Amino acid sequence: MRLFPSSTLARYLGQMFVVRVLAFLIGLVMVLQTLDLLSESDKILAVDGNGYGALAHYVSLRMPQLISQFLPFSVLLGTLVTLATLNQNSEVVVMRAAGISAHQVLMPLVAAAGLISAGHFLFNETVVVQSTARLQAWERVDYAPRSVIQPPEGQEIWVADGDTIIHAREAIQRQGQLILPGFELFERQEGSHLRRITTAEKAVYANGAWTLHSVRVYSPTGEPATAQDTLPWRTNVQTDRFLAVAVDPATVSYTRLRQAIRELSEGGRPTESLVASLYHKISGPFSSMLMPLLAAVSAFGVVRSGKLFVRIVIGMALGFGYFVADNFMLAMGQFGSVPPFLAAWAAPLLFLCIGESVLFRTEE
Repeated sequence: MRLFPSSTLARYLGQMFVVRVLAFLIGLVMVLQTLDLLSESDKILAVDGNGYGALAHYVSLRMPQLISQFLPFSVLLGTLVTLATLNQNSEVVVMRAAGISAHQVLMPLVAAAGLISAGHFLFNETVVVQSTARLQAWERVDYAPRSVIQPPEGQEIWVADGDTIIHAREAIQRQGQLILPGFELFERQEGSHLRRITTAEKAVYANGAWTLHSVRVYSPTGEPATAQDTLPWRTNVQTDRFLAVAVDPATVSYTRLRQAIRELSEGGRPTESLVASLYHKISGPFSSMLMPLLAAVSAFGVVRSGKLFVRIVIGMALGFGYFVADNFMLAMGQFGSVPPFLAAWAAPLLFLCIGESVLFRTEE
C-alpha cells in the first residue's frame, strides 16, 4: 500500500527517466532551433549592422520558447523509451513478481514529472515571458540593430489614427481612468514625413477627455523642445482599442495577467479569453505529470507476445491526442465558446481518466 517502491528502485527509475527526457529535449530543441534560425537568418542579416552577434541574440530569445513548447512532448517520449526499455529487459516483470503494483512502478516517474512541471512553470514565469516580450519588440522594428532589447512592463501599445501613430508602454485601467504610461505621439504629414513628436509621462482618460502629463513637444526641424505640465489631447481612437491590445498572455507573468484581468473586469470589459489563458499557465506545465500515465501502456504486457511496438504506438497516440485536445479546447475558450476553466482543464481531466482506466484495465 506504499505510494513508492523502495528508495533504491525509485532513484533508479527516476534517474533513468530524467536522463532520457533531457536527451530528447536537447535533441528536439537543437533541431528545431536550427530550422527556425535558417528560416529567419535571411531577415536578420539583411539589416545593416547585424552579424553573427544578432543571430546569437535571436537564438537566446527564441530557444526559451522552444524549450517551453516541447518540454511536455519530451516527457512523453522519455516516458515511452524508459518504460519500453524496462519492459524489453523484463525489469517490469521482476518488479511485478516482487509485489510492486503498476501504480508503484509509475510513481517515481510521476514524481519526477511533477518536479519537471514545477520547474516548467517557474521557467515560463521568469524566462519565457521576458524573452517573448523582447523578441516581439525586436520583430516590430524588423530586427533593427539594438544592443539591448528592453522588455516592456506590459504589452506595448501601437495604434494608428489616420497619419498619426500612438505608442504607449502599456495600458492600465484603474478607478474609472485609463492610463497610458510612456506615451508617444508621432504626427505625420501626407506620406511619411514627421510633422511633430509629442511625448508625455502618461496620458490619462477621465470624464470623457484625454489629458497628457509632463509633456514635451519636438519639431523635426531641430528647434528646441517645448515643455508643458499638462496638455489636452483629442483623438478619434476609442478607448476599447487601447485595451484590446493591452495584454498579451504570452508576454506577461501569471500575477501580472491576473491583475490585468481584474482591471479590465472593473471597467466592464470581456475577459473570458484572458481567464482561459490564465488557467492554462498552470494546466500547460501540469501536462508533464500526465505523460507517464498516458505512456504506461508501453510498460506492461508480455514482451514475447510481440505487441510491444503496438503498445508504444498506443501510448504515443494517447499523448498526441492530449496535445490536440488541449490546443482545441484552449482555442474554444479564447473564442468564448466554452467556459474558461473548462477550456484549460477539460483535456487534462479527461485524459487523466482515460489513462487511469487503461492502466486499471490492463494491469490492476
